Amino acid sequence: MKKNNFVEFNKICFDAKFTLDSGQAFRWSERPDGGWHGVAYGKAVTVFEKGNKIVLEGADEEDFEKIWRRYFDLDRDYVKICRSFEKDRALKEAVDFCPGIRILRQEPWETLCSFIISQNNNIPRIKGIIDRLCSSLGEDIGNGDYTFPTAEKVLAAGEEGLAPLRAGFRTKYILDAARKVTDGTVSFDYIEKSDLDAAAEELKKIKGVGDKVAACVLLYGFGKVDALPVDVWVKRILSETYPGGFPPCTEGVRGIAQQYLFYWRRNRE
Repeated sequence: MKKNNFVEFNKICFDAKFTLDSGQAFRWSERPDGGWHGVAYGKAVTVFEKGNKIVLEGADEEDFEKIWRRYFDLDRDYVKICRSFEKDRALKEAVDFCPGIRILRQEPWETLCSFIISQNNNIPRIKGIIDRLCSSLGEDIGNGDYTFPTAEKVLAAGEEGLAPLRAGFRTKYILDAARKVTDGTVSFDYIEKSDLDAAAEELKKIKGVGDKVAACVLLYGFGKVDALPVDVWVKRILSETYPGGFPPCTEGVRGIAQQYLFYWRRNRE
């Protein structure tokens, strides 16, 4: 790494597009110069692929160690995991189709709010609602970037303050989530320490949070990589390829396996 307004690291099992545009996060966009720009944990960066390096423009060494190493799950051995997936025909095909997907470790409140917004919604509209939420209630950090607003800030805005988001029925769910996170009814500390079933039940105290949203939050917000979100695409995969459930090679990392399979199944046609 270099001490400057950027850091770089070896590109080992990391593809920016497959990772940042695979439906697990909604605040990344591709720029004309090929970089992927986004905001996470209150910091804006642009991710570039340059040869065998990943370059984070706008980050320093301290931010890399405090935020981005964990955010991009860089301490997990994805090479080993993907090699284990080669034991299964469909998974091998998925990994070959979209190599370099990583599971992002996002801020839990942002992840919860984002996947509530994602319900019965399409990607452009999800991104639009989240952009309006951040620009209206987040902190301006310059260059058109905003932080994701805290649960307290969202709760204080109320239905009237959230009306410009045009989130529809999801507005009440967002406010219920903000209320229960703020008053401690839902504890992120408890979720962090709990097994999948107990953690999911904690999240499902929130109106509008069912199995799928809870699994997304556990996978993308808490790094519980065995959490298995089942949407329409994963249902198709299970029906077509794994009627008896995911293969043994995915044990403990089903969430990573589904991310490869989801992207492959959705984009191969």
